[in-house]
Amino acid sequence: MHTYFLSAENWYLVCFGVGLLLSVAAFAGGFGHLQLGHLHGAHFHFGHGHGAPVHGSHGAHADAGLSPLNGFTLLTFLAWFGGAGYLLRHYSSLWSALVFALAFASGLVGASIIFLFLAKVLLPRERVLTAEETEMTGVLARVSSPIREGGTGEIAYTQGGARRATAARSDAGAAIARDAEVVVLRYERGVAYVRTMSELEGHPQP
Repeated sequence: MHTYFLSAENWYLVCFGVGLLLSVAAFAGGFGHLQLGHLHGAHFHFGHGHGAPVHGSHGAHADAGLSPLNGFTLLTFLAWFGGAGYLLRHYSSLWSALVFALAFASGLVGASIIFLFLAKVLLPRERVLTAEETEMTGVLARVSSPIREGGTGEIAYTQGGARRATAARSDAGAAIARDAEVVVLRYERGVAYVRTMSELEGHPQP
């Protein structure tokens, strides 16, 4: 019966390969689609829709912070640890214990770099949107695509300093011409129900 095992050099190589591949896959998957380990309950949700606002929820807000022990830093540590260990084992004659110590230190350096990048560059750009900033009721907009009688068109509006657009229907079922100023009365299932300013002021459209 044969026993198969990896040499120390190959173990380092496996650590490097696994860490590198999973790190690349994690970043390719997108920062917003991953739960970054211990983020103190923070979750990120990005809306995908024609006019759906983008929401960023940090649980206890952005000041909750990012733990150094998260998925990205752990994978980076594994990759740097394995890479350094393999190179030192393969190209040097250092003692095994010293190789391990240097590889471990290298992993910590790599993980620290990624942690600083996440904490100082990516996370500060995530902004918590309040309910008031995403509330559609009462929004003043302009019809960018005519709303047919009983049909659906499109409105354009500015919210949170950003230009947005969403599908719209007339709350009264009437046709509304392009460039008409309207007010959103309610927002349901991605569609804004609007009335023109003239209607609200008591002057029906001709």
